[in-house]
Amino acid sequence: MLISTAYAQSVGGGSTNELFATLFPLVLIFAVFYFLIIRPQSKKMKQQKAMIGAVTRGDKVITAGGIVGKVARVKEGEVDVDIADGVRITVIQSTIASVLTKTEPADKSTDKSANDDKKSKKDKKDKKAKD
Repeated sequence: MLISTAYAQSVGGGSTNELFATLFPLVLIFAVFYFLIIRPQSKKMKQQKAMIGAVTRGDKVITAGGIVGKVARVKEGEVDVDIADGVRITVIQSTIASVLTKTEPADKSTDKSANDDKKSKKDKKDKKAKD
C-alpha cells in the first residue's frame, strides 16, 4: 500500500516540567520588554509631562514644530510664545518639545537679607517685651 495509516497520539497528562518549559520563555520575553522598553518609556513620559507643567513666563522653549521662542504667558492648556520682536504665537502646551532655559527665581541673597531683617526686628520686639 502506498498510504500508511495514521495513529492518534496518546493523550498524556502533561507534566509540570513541560508546562514550565513552555511558559518560561514567554514570561522571560515579557520581563525583558517591560524592563528595557515599557518602564523607561513611562519614566520619560512622566518627566516630559512634569517639564511641560512647570513651564513659566520667561522660559525659552522649542515646540514640536521646531519653533524656538520665549514664553510670554501661560494659559489653561495654551502657551503664548514670542518668536521675534512683536511676533507672538499661541501654541498648545503639549506641543512643547523641550525647555532650553528656565527662568531663575528672585536672587536668594536678597531674599535671605530680607528674612534676616525680619528676624532682627522680631528679636528686637522680643527683647523690648522682656524688659
